[in-house]
Amino acid sequence: MRCPSCEGEATKVVDTRAARGGRAVRRRRECLRCGGRFTTYENVEQRPLQVLKRDGSAEDFQRDKLRASIATACTKRPVSPSEVEALVDRIEDGVSGSAGVEISSAVIGEAVMEGLEPLDRVAYIRYASVYRNFQHIDEFQEAVDELIVKERRVEQGRLQVEMPLEADTASQGDSQ
Repeated sequence: MRCPSCEGEATKVVDTRAARGGRAVRRRRECLRCGGRFTTYENVEQRPLQVLKRDGSAEDFQRDKLRASIATACTKRPVSPSEVEALVDRIEDGVSGSAGVEISSAVIGEAVMEGLEPLDRVAYIRYASVYRNFQHIDEFQEAVDELIVKERRVEQGRLQVEMPLEADTASQGDSQ
C-alpha cells in the first residue's frame, strides 16, 4: 500500500474496523517513511450484477447512479446524506443477494420507492413521477391519494384502544 503523501511503500496498520455494514474492512495505516496516516477500505470482489432495462438492454449495476437518483429525489428535503447512503446500502444488499447475476430495473425501482415512502413522502412522489413516467396530473393525484390513505390507516391503528373482552370484565367483577 503506497502512502498518498510520500509514495512510500512501507506502512503499518494502526486500526482495523468493519465498515459498510460488514461488507468492507476499514484500516487506518501509518507510513513508516513520513509518519503520515491514511485510511484504506477492503471490499469483497463480487461478480458483476447486470441490470435489465425496460428496453431490453443490460448494463452493469452502478451504485453511484442509484445514489444520485435517490439524492435527486431528496433534494431540498430533510433527508440526510447518511439516510440516503443507508437506503442505497439496503437496496444494494437486496439486489446483490438475489439468486442470479441479472436483475430487472423494475425490481430496483420498486425497492427505491419502498425505501423512500417512509423516509420522505415528497421524495417518494418525486421518484415515483419519474420512475412510473407520469404523463398527466391525475397520475400525481392518484399517487398522493394512495399515500394519504396509507397514512390514515396507520393513524387509525394508533388511535385504536384495546377493549377488554366481556369474560375479562365479568371475572374482574367476581373478584371484588
